[in-house]
Amino acid sequence: MEANSSLAALRANRIYLPAKAADIGELEHLIYQNIDVADYPNAKAAINNVLIYDCADLRRATLRPEKRREIMAEFVDALMIGPGVVVLKGAETDPAVIDRASALFDAMIDEQNRAGSDGGDHFAKPGANDRIWNSLEKHGLADPDNFAAYYGNAMLALISEAWLGPHYQITAQVNRVNPGGAAQSPHRDYHLGFASAEQVARFPLHVQLLSPVLTLQGALAHVDMPVETGPTLLLPFSQQWAPGYVAMNRPDVQALFAARHVQLPLAKGDMLFFSPALLHAAGTNRTANVRRMVNLFQVSSAFGRAMESVDRTRLVKALFPALLKAKADGALSAGQIDNAIAASAEGYSFPTNLDRDPPLGGMAPKTQAALVREALAAGWTAEKLNAALDAQAEKKLA
Repeated sequence: MEANSSLAALRANRIYLPAKAADIGELEHLIYQNIDVADYPNAKAAINNVLIYDCADLRRATLRPEKRREIMAEFVDALMIGPGVVVLKGAETDPAVIDRASALFDAMIDEQNRAGSDGGDHFAKPGANDRIWNSLEKHGLADPDNFAAYYGNAMLALISEAWLGPHYQITAQVNRVNPGGAAQSPHRDYHLGFASAEQVARFPLHVQLLSPVLTLQGALAHVDMPVETGPTLLLPFSQQWAPGYVAMNRPDVQALFAARHVQLPLAKGDMLFFSPALLHAAGTNRTANVRRMVNLFQVSSAFGRAMESVDRTRLVKALFPALLKAKADGALSAGQIDNAIAASAEGYSFPTNLDRDPPLGGMAPKTQAALVREALAAGWTAEKLNAALDAQAEKKLA
């Protein structure tokens, strides 16, 4: 019996890894690797363990289908089992396309500032930068011609298809770090990068490993970005550390990032792409006059959705009176009621409209399920919950 108990405990700690159990020695070992550029024959160079690709070469090579497939496979290996980050030099060759988009984004930021709206940031102090949420849709509605030229970019399509396959979906957020704008805290990205260590620990390790293959993180430089402007701080190979999501905020991990991160200058028109599991952070803009603008791409898998469409708001409205009654008369236990909420209400904060539904008091906005639990605990009437559900749903609309 003792042996069985020991096996069960080992299994539980392997699958539900607590943050304190993650071995930073494994991360240290991973980040001391060095790239052999010979393993990436389509790359021009490796600088500070970041692979550099010349997009003029890639455009010519990908005219041949077999070569395109070879390059996409190389990207996947670079992002998954290689350094986790690549730079595509000269990804956008027409500066007029970028300049027209930059002028549009600057005007949007000016309008936000006049309106007293602060776009905020998941990983930096409020006011450290200017943010345009959902820049993709706003861009397309404001200037369809420029949008078509901008998002018609072959390099963006190439690496998005490489990592996610066809039918991927792009979202984007403009980030403008102004002179003096402070760095972000080191982090991993969406999905589990937006969760606390306690929340991450509830997900089995195989789901933590799934999270980074559901999205691709990238950015297009809208201005020349020498190191003093604060281009992204990167920790190559850190995406290979399995417990990285649950342990990324530990002080020892943050200290290791501070000691070992690298930083590369980017030119206007360059693109940077990395695994969402790579530890990274926007740097401090130490210049007096450069507004470092990038458009951040978050490319999502077509598969991150359920099979059927469910009107969860309508379902919850119908269910809530029954839950109130079951709680009052004891027909269902607290656990059963919570399970019923999990089966009916939306338990995830995204997608949402971050202009109207910002992540106040945390990394993500309140979920529908959290709202229902709050209403049940406080004994709200059905009418009060229905109004709150409608207001919450309204906030999420584009």
